[in-house]
Amino acid sequence: MRSFSSMSLLAGLVGAAGLAGAGVCVAGEADGRTTVNPPPTAQAWADLAKLPDWSGVWFPESWMATTARHPPAWKPAVIRDVDRLKALEQAGHPKGLFVDCLPEGMPSFMIMTIASTEFLFTPGRVTILNEFDGNRQRRIYTDGRGHPDDPDLTFDGHSIGRWEGDTLVVDTVAILPETYLPVSQAVGLPNDGDSHIVERLHLVGPDHLVDEMTIEAPHVLAAPWSVTRNFTRNRERAHDIVEGSCRQGDFVEGKDAQGHAAFLPIGHTEDGAPLPPDPSRPNP
Repeated sequence: MRSFSSMSLLAGLVGAAGLAGAGVCVAGEADGRTTVNPPPTAQAWADLAKLPDWSGVWFPESWMATTARHPPAWKPAVIRDVDRLKALEQAGHPKGLFVDCLPEGMPSFMIMTIASTEFLFTPGRVTILNEFDGNRQRRIYTDGRGHPDDPDLTFDGHSIGRWEGDTLVVDTVAILPETYLPVSQAVGLPNDGDSHIVERLHLVGPDHLVDEMTIEAPHVLAAPWSVTRNFTRNRERAHDIVEGSCRQGDFVEGKDAQGHAAFLPIGHTEDGAPLPPDPSRPNP
């Protein structure tokens, strides 16, 4: 997998649009136990003002528009699997990709989100907050560190970034093989390992942000998948991100046997459809 070296990232950070003076510590990168995150300096906080303004809440365009513009080039060996999922969706029996309250993971976090998104700039880091899927978040380290030599695989992977002028360039590796390369919420395949994502996020207008992604998944894609997602800014407080829980709809508010407020599980039919609450059913 390709990744940016620590020194090249450091060089990008101390440029005019970077976070110079952020107290970067890259020695001992392979041993996270001995490498510390230094406290940010006053200059590091001041340098944040040099970065582009991404404040506010950002709304993504329809994922259907995104994937229709940029279909992936599947390997011939997996096209039959994709066609089977498409047939199920068209027949009205879609296989939901995002189930069991598991995180969507990358690249679905950016391609499939349908809810509000926020970007937070702090010294050495960009944090992406998402209202969808139980308020997930991504951490993009911009303090000059490289990827760990032996990273733990996670849903969103390990992301490091650098600023090229007003563009945030993000390199992500160490993504779990089970995370999907989605065409829709019912059609997509797991990346099957060794995936690598490079993003270029930048403004193309006062309230228009784009995320240009190049996705490599050598086990299922015949060529890198280039995807661009558009986001539109809204500053109205009515659209601020609210708390979300992907499991709350599986419960109803009630009382437990001791009379305390409790979330009570909702019964389901044999085919999984929720049943209306039954007042006669004893509370656990």
